[in-house]
Amino acid sequence: MADQLLILTVIGDDRPGLVGELSAAISAHQGNWLESSMARLGGKFAGIVKVATPAANSAALRAALARLSGLKITAETSAGEAPSGGRRLRLALVGHDRIGIVREVSQILARHAVNVEALNTHTASAPMSAEIHFHAQAELLAHPSLDVRALTDDLERISNDLMVDITLDETIRA
Repeated sequence: MADQLLILTVIGDDRPGLVGELSAAISAHQGNWLESSMARLGGKFAGIVKVATPAANSAALRAALARLSGLKITAETSAGEAPSGGRRLRLALVGHDRIGIVREVSQILARHAVNVEALNTHTASAPMSAEIHFHAQAELLAHPSLDVRALTDDLERISNDLMVDITLDETIRA
């Protein structure tokens, strides 16, 4: 019988041993931990994990995950990988922190049919002042026919309004 791909989302109060408990439950049901992204945010542990498990073990794995103390875990069945064709871009943004930066950038990306595959953000004090700066790094996927110049122009227009520096580079991912 074929493996089933599960996408797990995990959240709970952060404490030592969480990843160990999660990985033990997955391993006990012959699950293979394929990919993950995890972080501590505001005292909470949050993560997303892609797991392959024999289809016959899927229900038992889900039940075992539901019994893990202090964690809320959802498991969604995945159909597999989406087609990977297209243009890969990397966006970097740094500027004064203010409400609406992610919204405004994401609206432009959506207008150009650009998909956000990964987004990492944080705030930090500026090196020579006490000002708080917002930092974002995004991996993007777009149709091969994307007009990168038009996208760059739209991003530059809002960078002046938002007082941020935005860099957009094409990347190659193997």
